[in-house]
Amino acid sequence: MNYSEKVAYWIDISDYDMETAKTMLKGKRYLYVGFMCHQAVEKILKAYFTEKKDETPPYVHNLKRLAEQCDLLSEFTENQLDLIEALVPMNIEARYPTYKDLLLKSLTKTKCEELIAKTEELCQWIKKQL
Repeated sequence: MNYSEKVAYWIDISDYDMETAKTMLKGKRYLYVGFMCHQAVEKILKAYFTEKKDETPPYVHNLKRLAEQCDLLSEFTENQLDLIEALVPMNIEARYPTYKDLLLKSLTKTKCEELIAKTEELCQWIKKQL
């Protein structure tokens, strides 16, 4: 697979994860809305990294660190940075029982709708940078 195919692959998976987040919202699986929003952003950042660096993206799940490695962090608006900060714990904490309950309590339908809207907006912005 060449690098342009890899970029397309990451974009497709990001889009798939975004659709999965919407499906989880409909099913009231709020914990997984946050997790899938994190995944969508992670994968679009990996598409960006692959496109701009002509390298395989690092095996990093921390969105802030990944955006930094993409040289995008300084380009983000305050709202985009806030979203990144909100999504970072969604990846790890959603997987561990101790944190799962705390995270689940913070994710309401309204909060999840907001996460989806902001995640879609950020993903579209990153795609435009490609």
